[in-house]
Amino acid sequence: MNLSQFYINGKWVDPVKPEVLEVINPATEESVGQISIGSSLDVDNAVKAARKAFNSFSKTTVQERLELLTEIRNIYKKRFDEIAEAIMTEMGAPIKLASGAQASVGMAHLKTAIRVLDAQKFEYEHNNMIIRKEPIGVCGLITPWNWPINQVVSKLAPCLAAGCTAVLKPSEIAPLSAIIISEIIHEAGAPSGVYNMVHGYGPVVGEAMSQHDDI
Repeated sequence: MNLSQFYINGKWVDPVKPEVLEVINPATEESVGQISIGSSLDVDNAVKAARKAFNSFSKTTVQERLELLTEIRNIYKKRFDEIAEAIMTEMGAPIKLASGAQASVGMAHLKTAIRVLDAQKFEYEHNNMIIRKEPIGVCGLITPWNWPINQVVSKLAPCLAAGCTAVLKPSEIAPLSAIIISEIIHEAGAPSGVYNMVHGYGPVVGEAMSQHDDI
């Protein structure tokens, strides 16, 4: 698992300013590795990639997005046990909870996004007007430590379904399952820049995302 880099523009990249944080398993109080901590410069790079990718991804067809989400779900299934183990490690959660509730809910969110997208009408007539639903742009996704996969996938799946691009900041104290999600999205063949991930502190990376003009 790539702990030391961020996922930006379809590649694993080093942070602009090197800084690391120990990832602690709360159940054992032992370090399981170090992640890099990002800055506003890393956020800028991720947003630029997402903004550029939005120009083309926003024009993809429903079928193209269904195929991407289906492939993500298929790979998620194959790596289900790894995801559960990562959640167990980063949260200090019992494996039955990490697998039966936590990892399973990520699968459920992907299934729901696929079902809703397949039935969604993005353009229709209403009272002699045309109603058109369009992707909004780059979405900033900031997620907490205590339900990591649920929060990541419940934000990311509808974001991709709608034709938006994403910058994710997972919890810096529970980052492991988000790294696997990044690997899954890469393997699924998402176009470069559609999905990006930067680790970091809320008051730094989270704040940079929250006030960014292009998110």
